[in-house]
Amino acid sequence: MDKKIRVFVVDDSNVARKVIIDGLSRFHGVEVVGYAINALDAKNKLKHLKPDVMTCDVQMPGMNGLDFLRQLLPENPLPVVVVSALNIGVFDALHAGAVDFVRKPDGVQSTEKFIGTLYQKIRIAASAKVRCPSPVQAVPSVALGESATGRTIIGLGASTGGTEATLEVMKRLPEDIPGMVIVQHMPPGFTQMYAERLNRICKMEVREAKDGDEIHRGLALVAPADLQCRVVRSPLGGYRVTCTPGERVSGHRPSVDVMFSSIAANVKCQTVGIIMTGMGRDGASGLLEMRQKGAYTIGQDKESCVVYGMPCVAYELGAVTIQASCENIASVLLRHLKMNA
Repeated sequence: MDKKIRVFVVDDSNVARKVIIDGLSRFHGVEVVGYAINALDAKNKLKHLKPDVMTCDVQMPGMNGLDFLRQLLPENPLPVVVVSALNIGVFDALHAGAVDFVRKPDGVQSTEKFIGTLYQKIRIAASAKVRCPSPVQAVPSVALGESATGRTIIGLGASTGGTEATLEVMKRLPEDIPGMVIVQHMPPGFTQMYAERLNRICKMEVREAKDGDEIHRGLALVAPADLQCRVVRSPLGGYRVTCTPGERVSGHRPSVDVMFSSIAANVKCQTVGIIMTGMGRDGASGLLEMRQKGAYTIGQDKESCVVYGMPCVAYELGAVTIQASCENIASVLLRHLKMNA
């Protein structure tokens, strides 16, 4: 019999704790080994329980979940799945080292769906690599110039661990980067906040994509949650995105495969595809299509991935031109753009 994942639950709400504990206890692969009602309670219990994964709320009385993780994870790199309402603090928690997050039920999402999603993320977190946080700051970069950015489109896809890995890439890119389209697996409501966070930190403009947005130099568009995002020819002669309802592809909506495949099928100028940390295989087939059409393709390496799933499958398919760490992907990309200007 497979070893059960030992889970520790931290939440100040009696109702939320009961929902999480009762829900997870129905799965044979999980054992809830304990719970805490606040950060101090959690600190005392963690020393003895030694769980495989911890779930943690962000908003708690006394020391909040974010400050708790900032203290805990540098010394005890325990995989953490944040359980939170729609809150910008989720991204700070991911930066502090949390592996992933799940949105609490809000009347739209059912409790059953919430528990199912949480269980899947706990399974992924149990084998994920906890990355030590680095300072959130822009990194100096050199402008590319018109010749290096005129006719290129960049697609980037990521899942678990991708919010911070993508930031590591984006904050190293210049203001005049070629137009980018980003697919990050994320629940509704969070893609806009994530785009706003990238926009505050990075040099280029970053915003959540809307159907019909034109792709242009100096702009990165983040695919909105729960819509499929494609790159298509624009009536104006360039390229734009469509963001429309559709079936899940490779288990996701938006799907990295859908975005990469659309670039392979529709874009006639130079293209670059970047696939980053995440469980599963979303994006691998689409990246192969891009490479077969002449794209330059970059895969995040195993050592820097929180979960070496999507980039691994892409590499094994032959879809990856070069592998690099999330800290080095930007320099690999910029070197390619300058050499192929």
